[in-house]
Amino acid sequence: MQTDIDPRNLIGRKAFDRNGTKIGTIDEVYLDDATGVPEWAAIRTGLFSRDAFVPLEPSELVDDTLHVPFERALIKDAPDFGVGRHLSPEQELQLYHHYGLDVAPPPKVPDRDFGKLAGSEEP
Repeated sequence: MQTDIDPRNLIGRKAFDRNGTKIGTIDEVYLDDATGVPEWAAIRTGLFSRDAFVPLEPSELVDDTLHVPFERALIKDAPDFGVGRHLSPEQELQLYHHYGLDVAPPPKVPDRDFGKLAGSEEP
Protein backbone atom coordinates (compact mmCIF):
# COMPACT_ATOMS: atom_id res chain seq x y z
CA MET A 1 0.00 0.00 0.00
CA GLN A 2 1.07 3.59 -0.42
CA THR A 3 3.00 4.57 2.65
CA ASP A 4 2.83 8.32 1.98
CA ILE A 5 -0.93 8.56 2.61
CA ASP A 6 -2.08 10.32 5.75
CA PRO A 7 -3.64 7.60 7.94
CA ARG A 8 -6.37 10.04 9.02
CA ASN A 9 -7.55 10.04 5.40
CA LEU A 10 -8.25 6.31 5.59
CA ILE A 11 -10.83 6.68 8.36
CA GLY A 12 -14.35 6.34 6.97
CA ARG A 13 -13.32 4.74 3.68
CA LYS A 14 -14.99 1.54 2.52
CA ALA A 15 -13.02 -1.70 2.45
CA PHE A 16 -13.51 -4.66 0.11
CA ASP A 17 -12.15 -8.21 0.12
CA ARG A 18 -10.26 -9.97 -2.67
CA ASN A 19 -13.54 -10.79 -4.47
CA GLY A 20 -14.85 -7.22 -4.34
CA THR A 21 -17.28 -7.98 -1.51
CA LYS A 22 -17.72 -5.11 0.92
CA ILE A 23 -16.14 -5.81 4.30
CA GLY A 24 -17.10 -2.57 6.03
CA THR A 25 -15.78 0.87 6.89
CA ILE A 26 -12.35 1.75 8.30
CA ASP A 27 -12.72 2.89 11.92
CA GLU A 28 -9.10 3.24 12.99
CA VAL A 29 -5.58 3.01 11.63
CA TYR A 30 -2.70 1.62 13.69
CA LEU A 31 0.86 2.79 13.09
CA ASP A 32 4.05 0.77 13.44
CA ASP A 33 5.69 1.70 16.75
CA ALA A 34 9.18 1.89 15.27
CA THR A 35 8.53 3.60 11.93
CA GLY A 36 5.22 5.44 12.33
CA VAL A 37 4.03 3.88 9.04
CA PRO A 38 0.36 2.81 8.86
CA GLU A 39 0.36 -0.96 9.48
CA TRP A 40 -3.17 -2.14 10.41
CA ALA A 41 -6.71 -0.93 9.78
CA ALA A 42 -9.63 -1.75 12.04
CA ILE A 43 -12.69 -2.26 9.84
CA ARG A 44 -16.22 -2.09 11.26
CA THR A 45 -17.78 -5.16 9.66
CA GLY A 46 -21.42 -4.27 10.34
CA LEU A 47 -23.79 -2.19 12.43
CA PHE A 48 -23.75 -4.51 15.46
CA SER A 49 -20.53 -6.38 14.84
CA ARG A 50 -16.96 -5.85 15.89
CA ASP A 51 -13.97 -4.34 14.18
CA ALA A 52 -11.65 -6.70 12.31
CA PHE A 53 -7.97 -5.91 11.92
CA VAL A 54 -6.52 -6.14 8.41
CA PRO A 55 -2.93 -5.57 7.31
CA LEU A 56 -2.40 -2.47 5.20
CA GLU A 57 0.46 -4.21 3.44
CA PRO A 58 -0.31 -5.91 0.94
CA SER A 59 -3.68 -4.10 0.72
CA GLU A 60 -4.20 -1.45 -1.95
CA LEU A 61 -5.94 1.89 -2.00
CA VAL A 62 -7.96 2.05 -5.23
CA ASP A 63 -10.38 4.88 -6.08
CA ASP A 64 -10.67 5.94 -2.42
CA THR A 65 -11.46 2.39 -1.24
CA LEU A 66 -9.24 -0.15 0.48
CA HIS A 67 -8.91 -3.51 -1.29
CA VAL A 68 -7.71 -6.25 1.04
CA PRO A 69 -6.31 -9.39 -0.65
CA PHE A 70 -8.07 -11.83 1.68
CA GLU A 71 -11.50 -13.50 1.80
CA ARG A 72 -14.19 -11.78 3.87
CA ALA A 73 -14.63 -14.90 6.03
CA LEU A 74 -10.92 -14.90 6.98
CA ILE A 75 -11.09 -11.20 7.82
CA LYS A 76 -14.18 -11.63 10.00
CA ASP A 77 -12.43 -14.51 11.84
CA ALA A 78 -9.35 -12.42 12.68
CA PRO A 79 -8.41 -12.26 16.37
CA ASP A 80 -10.45 -9.63 18.21
CA PHE A 81 -8.35 -7.32 20.37
CA GLY A 82 -10.83 -4.46 20.61
CA VAL A 83 -10.17 -1.03 19.18
CA GLY A 84 -8.84 2.11 20.75
CA ARG A 85 -5.94 0.32 22.40
CA HIS A 86 -2.35 -0.25 21.47
CA LEU A 87 -1.58 -3.55 19.72
CA SER A 88 1.15 -5.44 21.55
CA PRO A 89 3.91 -7.18 19.58
CA GLU A 90 2.31 -10.52 20.55
CA GLN A 91 -1.08 -9.42 19.19
CA GLU A 92 0.51 -8.22 15.95
CA LEU A 93 2.27 -11.58 15.62
CA GLN A 94 -1.08 -13.37 16.06
CA LEU A 95 -2.56 -11.21 13.30
CA TYR A 96 0.37 -11.86 10.96
CA HIS A 97 0.00 -15.60 11.53
CA HIS A 98 -3.77 -15.43 11.02
CA TYR A 99 -3.26 -13.88 7.59
CA GLY A 100 -0.37 -16.21 6.72
CA LEU A 101 2.06 -13.33 6.39
CA ASP A 102 5.73 -13.86 7.05
CA VAL A 103 7.30 -11.86 9.81
CA ALA A 104 11.03 -11.39 9.54
CA PRO A 105 12.84 -12.57 12.66
CA PRO A 106 14.99 -10.00 14.40
CA PRO A 107 18.54 -9.87 13.03
CA LYS A 108 21.00 -12.13 14.80
CA VAL A 109 23.76 -10.52 16.76
CA PRO A 110 27.07 -11.81 15.40
CA ASP A 111 29.29 -13.72 17.79
CA ARG A 112 32.30 -11.66 18.70
CA ASP A 113 35.55 -12.60 20.33
CA PHE A 114 35.97 -10.15 23.15
CA GLY A 115 39.40 -11.43 24.13
CA LYS A 116 40.60 -13.71 26.87
CA LEU A 117 38.65 -14.37 30.02
CA ALA A 118 40.12 -12.84 33.14
CA GLY A 119 42.44 -15.29 34.82
CA SER A 120 42.83 -17.50 31.78
CA GLU A 121 46.36 -17.98 30.59
CA GLU A 122 47.49 -19.21 27.21
CA PRO A 123 50.42 -21.62 27.39
